[in-house]
Amino acid sequence: MTTHTAQRGGIVMMLLFWVLLIGAGTWLLDGGFNSIMAPNSHVMHATPDGGPVTLKRNRAGHFEAPGKINGEPVTFLLDTGATYVAVPRDLAVSLGLEPGRSAWFNTANGRVEGNLTMLDQVALGGISASNVQGSISPGMERDTVLLGMSFLNLLVIEIRDGEMVLSLPDR
Repeated sequence: MTTHTAQRGGIVMMLLFWVLLIGAGTWLLDGGFNSIMAPNSHVMHATPDGGPVTLKRNRAGHFEAPGKINGEPVTFLLDTGATYVAVPRDLAVSLGLEPGRSAWFNTANGRVEGNLTMLDQVALGGISASNVQGSISPGMERDTVLLGMSFLNLLVIEIRDGEMVLSLPDR
């Protein structure tokens, strides 16, 4: 009798394992992992023109979202400590940005020399701005652009419950 009960318990555990495995696989294939790592990947397509943009923190606690510079897709990391929209040098070359005058920048990695540049258009969700001051910065990791205050100063910023809401000011 105990052998029969043990077999039944083993079968139930095996079925439970397979149900959980199939459920986890379905969740992953349906974008579950991506929604944790990049919770704002929908922003460019889900926000109406001029409408507010709501961003969630990613797993690392940062506000990161897709956007566009001069019509080309980029990944923005919102950084209220950055004076300009800071573009990594390699990405600036691929975007065709013209380096302007030389300038020194204080970064988390120390003082670096880069160039100022003018960005014809910067877009995040349905919010876009023309003629935004940017910087071309050497030594920045990845192809992530720091979305600094030269763009963020144009917006109203509200942070609550782990979300950042960006909107155009009432005029």
